[in-house]
Amino acid sequence: MTKRVVIAGGTGFIGQYLKKKFEEDGYEVFIISRQANQINWSQTHDIIAAMESAEMLINLAGKPINTVFTEQNKAALISSRVETTVALGKALTQCKNPPSVWLNASGAHIYGTSDEKEHKENDALDNDFFPAIMAQKWEEALYQIELPHVRKVALRISIVLGKDGGVLQPFINLTKLFLGGKQGSGQQKFSWIHLEDFYQIIRFAAVNPNIEGALNVCSPEIVDNKTLMHQLRKTMKVPFGMPAPEFGIKIGAKMMGIEPDLILKSLSVFPQKLMNAGYQFRYPNLTSALNEILK
Repeated sequence: MTKRVVIAGGTGFIGQYLKKKFEEDGYEVFIISRQANQINWSQTHDIIAAMESAEMLINLAGKPINTVFTEQNKAALISSRVETTVALGKALTQCKNPPSVWLNASGAHIYGTSDEKEHKENDALDNDFFPAIMAQKWEEALYQIELPHVRKVALRISIVLGKDGGVLQPFINLTKLFLGGKQGSGQQKFSWIHLEDFYQIIRFAAVNPNIEGALNVCSPEIVDNKTLMHQLRKTMKVPFGMPAPEFGIKIGAKMMGIEPDLILKSLSVFPQKLMNAGYQFRYPNLTSALNEILK
């Protein structure tokens, strides 16, 4: 019998990579999305049928965060995550043989924006930074429905680095134009994960019954923005990059419709649970990750 995995919100940069990898590993992959030729969110019966006897459910659904945090956008960002998570939970209650594990996206910004602390899964959460509040509401939606036979994992995802998309592409474009210097002070922390490690962590968590609840999905190496841009220039063999002052970032980000704090604030998390469980990173440092992505 073919192994099955269901990916909700699986049409983006991360979801399509997961689909390709799972299929290469012999899985039948069902995608839930709003795009044509996929299972639509309105097709509850088809969602239940897809999840029946599936090995795992992965939920990545949510409006992209690369926007300005107006009140209207905040409401849309939260609802797109909470409503889809609740819908999946309700569908799971109707499965006779639900997936044994539900891996639901969350955000590593849930701890706030400290420059000093490497946040681990048991650390206190932040109540001031909007992405932290959003991630908490997302996780609350995951846990609110009782599913005694389904292990739930909240994937607190850091910045995902991979080829042909994602957060890294704008940095690559700036570096090509000799604009790849530090951004703002350059001291803001940057936690990241290679896309291949993201996939492998999902596979690892799915078969490890001791992994439950919050899980920091990040590399053990935390760099600052200055180091990120330096390593990117070095890998691309670009000798110089003009730095961008904070006021320039704020103006430029607003013009592009992106919240400046996503660039200027720190993201500093450590994968304590993964380390304790013995996960072996394919790309544990930024040098190896960028070499693979840009080779």
